[in-house]
Amino acid sequence: MTKNTVWGLLALSLSGCASYVDYPDAARTPAPTDVAGVWMTSGPQKALVDPAAIATFIVTRSGDTLDCRQWQRTIERRGKLTWRGDKLYNINIKNEYSPVTVNNGVMRYSRLTLHRVEKPTVECQAFVVYQNGDYIFADEAAPKPQAAKPHKKTSSVERRRK
Repeated sequence: MTKNTVWGLLALSLSGCASYVDYPDAARTPAPTDVAGVWMTSGPQKALVDPAAIATFIVTRSGDTLDCRQWQRTIERRGKLTWRGDKLYNINIKNEYSPVTVNNGVMRYSRLTLHRVEKPTVECQAFVVYQNGDYIFADEAAPKPQAAKPHKKTSSVERRRK
């Protein structure tokens, strides 16, 4: 009896995840024109931790996304747009799929209702750079730092002598 239950639960759990692709393997699709841009919540929403919390969702023309949420601190999560059947989804680095829909200038994403804005909040601007009419992520625009020269390791005995 226990063996059958375990096998049944295993088969059920695997069958539900079979069609989902992990973040690195998901195909990024260019954003439709009505989806690309900067979107922000206005007013309190149940999906956010507090009525004062703000969510900003940035979608580049190439299909990269940045979900930036702020309340007592700023949390950013990268992602990319991908199609599953006839629906557009955002998959983030934690492999969380959320459908993205836009109707009459209102976006529904991750249980949030967002409206288009000109630019992200100051806290979220630290993660993006505006270039050539589109946003790119700050770490992709910044020059790569030079590798630091390795320093000599000292043992704890040598450190005590100094």
